Amino acid sequence: MDTPDTPIPDTAAFFDDPQRQPLEIDTEQRRGPALFRWLTLAMEHAIAALLVALILSVSANVVGRAVLNHSLPWADELARMLFIWLIFLGAAAAFARYEHIAVDILVRRLKPRAAHALYLFQHLVITALMGIIVWGGFLVMSRASGRTAILGVPWNMVNASLVLCAAFIAAVAIWRAWQSILQIRSPNVMPTADGDR
Repeated sequence: MDTPDTPIPDTAAFFDDPQRQPLEIDTEQRRGPALFRWLTLAMEHAIAALLVALILSVSANVVGRAVLNHSLPWADELARMLFIWLIFLGAAAAFARYEHIAVDILVRRLKPRAAHALYLFQHLVITALMGIIVWGGFLVMSRASGRTAILGVPWNMVNASLVLCAAFIAAVAIWRAWQSILQIRSPNVMPTADGDR
């Protein structure tokens, strides 16, 4: 039988990889480059505003259908655009905070240099993929001249979400790749608050 004074174990020890700490961007503890911290906070505030706007848009359409027996087509179109921005901003903010799902059983068992070699490879692959997405996004944006059917918003306002968020993820991945190189060269040196040594 458990006693009421038994402390609850800290789950961070089970979920956080201590070797990943030099690569983390943490706004509360001022870890990582200041620009990335500010952009992450700005994205999180934008996500909150987009979520409120999305809820209001969908609710307006529901009320319009239920009470007025008339759907609001602009609300549906607006909700779609807000949702697209919400997805890409959320993906970028989650990447900055290391909150994407990952299988790290191998990297947690490796020695620091080997773990950072794996992190380096991972972030180089992410950078290459984000570069392809940015390039493809620019191609789509250069060829898109249309507007949405009801609100008349240029499609490039929607397409820009992909390009901007992929560029942010690529920039963070490049910084993390550089931090991994520094950790491979001297694994015992921890970066300062701004990501420098």
